[in-house]
Amino acid sequence: MKNGARWAALAVGLIVVVFGVILAVNVGSDPQRDALESHLLGKPAPAFTVTTLDGQPLTEADVAGKTVLVNFWNTWCIPCQEELPALKKFYADHANDSDFVMVGIVRRDDTKTVREFVSGEGIGWTIALDPSKAAALDFGTRGQPETFAISPSGQIVAYKPGPMSQRELETFLSVARQSG
Repeated sequence: MKNGARWAALAVGLIVVVFGVILAVNVGSDPQRDALESHLLGKPAPAFTVTTLDGQPLTEADVAGKTVLVNFWNTWCIPCQEELPALKKFYADHANDSDFVMVGIVRRDDTKTVREFVSGEGIGWTIALDPSKAAALDFGTRGQPETFAISPSGQIVAYKPGPMSQRELETFLSVARQSG
């Protein structure tokens, strides 16, 4: 009986040690915090090719040297719809800035629905389709909306998952312009 109790105590002790090691290794790893960050921050924006609503290809080379805000969204996305007034006001304030481009990239949505939505909402910035989800994957998106700010030198300098406010959009633009 003594040997059985010793083996049980040893097994429990071993489990506690293994659990402790697992806990120690994972301290500081916060999945929720990780979801709010992009591994692309401070790195060059990925190469991308998407097709605009008017059927023209749009690549990173087409926006090179400009301050770029890229917003991934969908017509059916409620948070995307919630941020739309801020995007519209922000774009209206900066549409004539020669150093600025705003691109909305739509994934998982059909072209007809996107065209009707863009027309109905009076969206004036460039809207592009990403049916293969290649751009979304290259940017490491996890949902929508997600917004990236790219400096004129091509670096991703700001990122936010979720709806943007007009103040946040202005901050992204300022940070990207200052990063050159």
